[in-house]
Amino acid sequence: MSLLSIVQKINMYLSDYVLIILLVGTGLFFSIKTRFVQVRCFKEGWRRTFGNFSLHGGRQERGISSFQALATAIAAQVGTGNIIGASGAILIGGPGAIFWMWIIAFFGMATIYSEAVLAQETRVVKPDGTIHGGPVYYIKRAFPNAFGKFLAGFFAVAIILALGFMGCMVQSNSIGETCANALGVPAWTVGIVVTVIAAVIFLGGIRRIASVTEKMVPVMAALYILGGFVILIARIKYVPETIGMIFKYAFVPNAIIGGSLGYALKTAISQGVKRGLFSNEAGMGSTPHAHAMANVRKPHDQGVVAMVGLFFDTFVVLTMTALIVISTLYAGDGPLASGAAEGISKTNMAQLAFSSVLGDKVGPLFVAVCLFFFAFSTVLSWNFFGKVNVEYLFGKKAVPVYSVLALGFIFLGSCLSNDLVWELTDMFNQLMVIPNVTALIALSSLVVAASKTAGEEERIKTR
Repeated sequence: MSLLSIVQKINMYLSDYVLIILLVGTGLFFSIKTRFVQVRCFKEGWRRTFGNFSLHGGRQERGISSFQALATAIAAQVGTGNIIGASGAILIGGPGAIFWMWIIAFFGMATIYSEAVLAQETRVVKPDGTIHGGPVYYIKRAFPNAFGKFLAGFFAVAIILALGFMGCMVQSNSIGETCANALGVPAWTVGIVVTVIAAVIFLGGIRRIASVTEKMVPVMAALYILGGFVILIARIKYVPETIGMIFKYAFVPNAIIGGSLGYALKTAISQGVKRGLFSNEAGMGSTPHAHAMANVRKPHDQGVVAMVGLFFDTFVVLTMTALIVISTLYAGDGPLASGAAEGISKTNMAQLAFSSVLGDKVGPLFVAVCLFFFAFSTVLSWNFFGKVNVEYLFGKKAVPVYSVLALGFIFLGSCLSNDLVWELTDMFNQLMVIPNVTALIALSSLVVAASKTAGEEERIKTR
């Protein structure tokens, strides 16, 4: 049995059973405990996010601004998962997989609120003024004993492997393949360019990363959404059918992916859960590292901002990809109307979709440019998340070694086959969830207390 098949089998059990229970269960738990904070506080989150919107967060005495933290978190969330991950979920699980992504995202908004709140509650200010925070800190708060130390260590190792190393390989691999398809250049040359640029930004630490992401994220998102609207306008007559397919095949996916109804439904749900996790990262424990750095008055303030980030990732960017892919490749007489077709894979689906309207040259190039910015911004954020945990485990002296190794993985990712890299990333992503959600539930009282401050400022003003 090959390494790939072993990892695939592990992932099958994790995504089909463990992850569904943990993610849906945790999201439902916090939704009920916080009285659906993702609904009642969404307007507040939107106001806090965009009320003082700026592409320049300014120099902070310590930490970073709330928007910079959000941009760094979104940079991690909006990556290959929103284009290639979503395409893969549709290809394997059918258009209905997107419905289950939406479900995961809705309940995940309560989960990510909890992560941001606890990251703020448990963050540590070092003697040199630097701020450290993330799951390892609230895991140890939840379990101040040997068990907590073990869980925190397990999480730290998993995230270093999942994001700092394997995850960055996925991102650079996707950049390399899409650029090779669009421009005809060798993937390894693109890998060198990405590695060099990343090295320059890494040297500046979290403040340079935050400064880059706060400018890159809004621009790249606007570019992709604008291009997406062009495709949807051209395929407007197929949009109702597209939306109908998402809901129809969420419950009867066997009609398009084959097999029994039970098998097909399990496949659709597991793809939605697995790719949903890779895209929005709610429950995974990655984005709390960014939210811990934010300078806010109280933890609740950053919690509601974190919810907006997840909403934007899944309900805006990922949904745009889904509508484009389904309306061009599945709806009407699309090449995938009857199921999988030879020559179409998750790595080229989006490019084929855009090509159907923009042409064989402009379409792949547009996707390649967008994916470059999506994936590169993710590399920046994931490197920082890994760095926090390397420092937690081994101290500051280990950080330069980690940075060099991470750059090596970024380059290797552009040269290696994508299947094993994706599977390994999925496995470690899923393993991160276990210690993270365990601590979240153990500290749920802190989250509930924070959620009760919702609308506090408005109530004071009206008195």
